[in-house]
Amino acid sequence: MSLQLDPMTEAEVEDYRVRSEEGYVRQRVDLGGEDEGDARRIAAEQMAAYFPEGRPGEGHHLFLARDGETGEVAGQLWLHERPHAAGTAVWVFDVEVAEAHRGKGLGRELMTWAEGWARDRGAAEIGLNVFGGNTVARALYGSLGYAETAVNMAKKLMP
Repeated sequence: MSLQLDPMTEAEVEDYRVRSEEGYVRQRVDLGGEDEGDARRIAAEQMAAYFPEGRPGEGHHLFLARDGETGEVAGQLWLHERPHAAGTAVWVFDVEVAEAHRGKGLGRELMTWAEGWARDRGAAEIGLNVFGGNTVARALYGSLGYAETAVNMAKKLMP
């Protein structure tokens, strides 16, 4: 399948923002062990900073990936250009392949597209964060040449 990536429309951004915030809350609760109230507060604060007045802030770019043949939405990508010591860098805030399209190499295609987009804009580096338990994503990023730059660790203490 070939993908076509297009910037999200205002309506698509709003739908994405709402879904993304809820997904971030779930990740913080399920993987980070935070209580739901704290996770919701943190997610709302971050989304307000990234989407002032409901629109992507400066340097934030959101794309929908569509199947080049059918036009069906196959995934999404959120990139952020930011200052870097060597000029600019791109941070991958989110990359997601729609469940019906997983296991077909589209995550790799999205990440390769993101690297090309970053290079075209003169970025010196591209980076991302991945939760430790997301072994599929970690394997994909490792196979694409991403290296760990920091590792957070936690140990559950039972009373």
